[in-house]
Amino acid sequence: MKFLDEAKIYLKAGDGGNGACSFRHEKFIEFGGPDGGCGGKGADIVFVAQNNLNTLIDFRYQQHFRAERGKNGAGRNCTGAGGKDMIIYVPVGTEIVMDDGKTVLCDMTEEGQRFIAAKGGMGGRGNEFFKTSTNQAPEFAEEGQPGEELWVWLRLKLIADIGLVGLPNAGKSTFLTAVTRARPKIADYPFTTLHPNLGVASIDGKEILIADIPGLIEGASEGAGLGDKFLKHVERCGALIHLIDATAEDVVTPYKTIRHELENYSDKLAQKPELVVLNKADALLPEEMADKVKALKKATKKDIYVISGVAHQGLTELLRALVPFTSK
Repeated sequence: MKFLDEAKIYLKAGDGGNGACSFRHEKFIEFGGPDGGCGGKGADIVFVAQNNLNTLIDFRYQQHFRAERGKNGAGRNCTGAGGKDMIIYVPVGTEIVMDDGKTVLCDMTEEGQRFIAAKGGMGGRGNEFFKTSTNQAPEFAEEGQPGEELWVWLRLKLIADIGLVGLPNAGKSTFLTAVTRARPKIADYPFTTLHPNLGVASIDGKEILIADIPGLIEGASEGAGLGDKFLKHVERCGALIHLIDATAEDVVTPYKTIRHELENYSDKLAQKPELVVLNKADALLPEEMADKVKALKKATKKDIYVISGVAHQGLTELLRALVPFTSK
C-alpha cells in the first residue's frame, strides 16, 4: 500500500430541509388552520480515528465530501427527516488543519475519537410554527439553513514509541529489519527510504513501536534533500535513536549536523530523550571502535551504544534501554 501522509479535501455539510407552508383540508373541518411541518436538519461531517488505518491514500482519489441534506417538511405537521451523518475514517495520529495550513482544528490521537468538522444546517420552520392569535393563517415558511463548507488539510503524524534519525546510509533501515518484521527497501545509496516505515520490536515481553524516516542531510530543515517533510512523524515519539555510521572517518560531525537540523525544525523535537548509537561495528577493529566511541562520548556527554544491524550485535542491550520510553 502506498504511503500518503498529507491530503487536502473539501467538506460540505448537508443543508437543512425547507419548512412547509400547508393548511389543513379535511371534510367537516371548516377552519383547519396551518399544519406545515419543519424541515429536517442537514447531516454533519464527522471524522473518526481508527487504528487499522496507516495512510491517507484514499483521499488522493476522493477530495470532495458532501453530506446529505435534510428532507423538506410536509403537511399534517410532518417534520422532514434529518440527513444521515457522513463518517470519514482517518488513521490515529491525523491532524485536521484549516485551509491556512496552520490552525489545528483537531488532533485525532485516540482510537474511536470523533470530531464534527462541518455542521449541517438547521431545518426551516413550517408555517404552523408562526401561527399567533393575530395571524392565524401564516402563508410563509422558512427555508433550511445551509450546511457549513470548508477546505481542510489532513496531516498524518505517525504515533510511535521510538523514532530513528540519522544521515542517509547510517543503517536505519537495516536496524529496523534486524529488530522488527518490517522489510524496508535497503540499498547503498542516499534516500533509499522514501517514506516512513513502522516496525514492532519485542524484548522481555514488551513491544516497542519504531518509526524509521528518510535520512536527513544538512539543510533538511530548510527543505534540502527530502527536507523536513517527514520529521513530523517523530514528533510524537517518546525518544529518538540517533544512528551514526561508525565507518565514517569523523563520527562527531554527522551527529552535530543532525542535531542542528532537529533544533532548527522544532525545540520540542530537539529536547526529546536521545540514545546515541554507533552502527556497523562489525566493519571496524575493536581499537578503532573504541577511539570513535571516546570521541563521540566527549562531544555528546552521553553514553554511546555500539551495534551492528547486519551482524545483530548489541541489539538486545539497546532495545532494553528503549523500554522506559514505550507507551505500554
